Amino acid sequence: MLDRLKALQTRPYLVALLLGLAAQTLFTVHLDRPSRIMFDEVHYVPAAQALLALEGPRNIEHPLVGKELIGAGIVLFGDNPFGWRAFATLAGTATVLGAFAFVWLLLGSMRAALVGAVLTALNQSVYVQARTGMLDVFLGAFLLWAMVVMLWAAKGAPAQVRRRWIGAAVLFGLAVGTKWAAIPYVALAGLAFLVIRLRDARAGRPPHWPGLGLVSGLLILGVVSIVTYFLTFLPAFFYERDPLTLAGLIPLQRDMYALQTQVLAKHTYQSDWWSWPLMIRPIWYFYEWDQEAQRGVLLIGNPMIMWGGLLAVLACLWAGLREKAIRPLGVALLWIASLGIYVVIPKSIGFYYYYHLSGIFLCLVLAAAFHHFDRGRGKGREEWFLFAVLVAFVYFYPILAASALPDPQGFQKWMWLPTWP
Repeated sequence: MLDRLKALQTRPYLVALLLGLAAQTLFTVHLDRPSRIMFDEVHYVPAAQALLALEGPRNIEHPLVGKELIGAGIVLFGDNPFGWRAFATLAGTATVLGAFAFVWLLLGSMRAALVGAVLTALNQSVYVQARTGMLDVFLGAFLLWAMVVMLWAAKGAPAQVRRRWIGAAVLFGLAVGTKWAAIPYVALAGLAFLVIRLRDARAGRPPHWPGLGLVSGLLILGVVSIVTYFLTFLPAFFYERDPLTLAGLIPLQRDMYALQTQVLAKHTYQSDWWSWPLMIRPIWYFYEWDQEAQRGVLLIGNPMIMWGGLLAVLACLWAGLREKAIRPLGVALLWIASLGIYVVIPKSIGFYYYYHLSGIFLCLVLAAAFHHFDRGRGKGREEWFLFAVLVAFVYFYPILAASALPDPQGFQKWMWLPTWP
C-alpha cells in the first residue's frame, strides 16, 4: 500500500498537508472530555489565566512559553476545556509533521517519512499529551522542529544556511522557554554540529552547513537561543504584582533552579528513568465520574511502539557499528541520549511523562530501522507493523480519550501489568 504513494515522492508538501489535517482531526475530536481540569493542568491552566490577567508571578518553576500558548487558546476559544487544550492539539500536529519532515530530510524516503509520522500520531503518549494543557507537548514540538531546521540548513545553499541555522537556534530558545529539560538538547545540537564538521574535514569532503564557520555556528546557536529564551519573559515585566525587572531576571533563574531541584515528597505516580522504556508505571491523568459517565485518561505509550522500538534501537546500533550506517546509528544515539539526560539531571523524583521526547524518538528509530533493513525491496514489513500499532491504539482508545466506561471498575480490562492501575 505504501508503494502506491511513489507518485507523491516529489510532493512532500501535499503529503504533509494531508497528514496535518488527519492528525489535527484525531487530536481535536472530543477535546472537551473530560470537562474538568485533569492532572497537572491544575498547575498550568491557572498559571495561564494569571498570565493573561498579568496578575503576577505564578508557577515560576517553569518558564513562560507553554503557559503563554495555553493562554492563547483561552483567548481564542474561551476559558473552557477546549480553550485550555486547543494549542496542545496544534503542538501535537506539529510533532507529527516534525517527524515526517525529520525522516524525509534524513533519509529522503517518502515511505520512511510516512512511517515515522503515522507512528508518532498513533503513539499514545503523544495523543494524550496533545489533548492536555501541559508543557511537554510544546517542548517536544519545538525541539523536534529545531532538529528539522538544523537538517534543512545542512542541505541548503551557502546563502540559505545562516538564516536556517538562526531559525533552528530560535526554536531551541523557545523549547528552553517551555521547559529547562530542553537545555541538554541545545548542547547535544552543538556537539553534533562539531562532530559532523570535524568528520567532514577529516574525510576531505564538502562540509555540511556550507558557508557557516565552526566557531560562528556554535556562537549563533548559543547566543540566539539564549536571547530568544530571555525575550519570552517579556510579559512578566508588565505584572501588576511583583513585575519582573532586568535586575531581577538572573535571580529569577536561580529561584527557578532551586524549585526544579528541590526534594519533593513521594508521589503515587513517581517512577525511575530505567522503568520508562518498559512502561512499568503509566499515569492516570483522570479517572472520575464526568458528563454522566465514568471516564478515564491514562498516559500510556503504544506497546507496539514502546516495546518494539527497543528492538529497533538495538537494530540501528547494530547497523551503525557493523555496517557503518550513520543515519540509523544517529537516531538510536538520539534516543539513548534523551533517556540518559534523566540519569544525570538533578531531579529528586521522575514521572513517565518525562519519557515523552524519547517516545517520539522511538518512532524515528523505527522508521530508520525499517528503511535500512528493507533496503528498498518494499517487502511491506512496515505495513504489518503499522496495522498492529493501529490495532493497539484502537484497543486503548477508550482510556486515552475519556470515553464512557460501563462502571467504576471498567478500566480493569486494559490493565496488563499489576503496576498499571
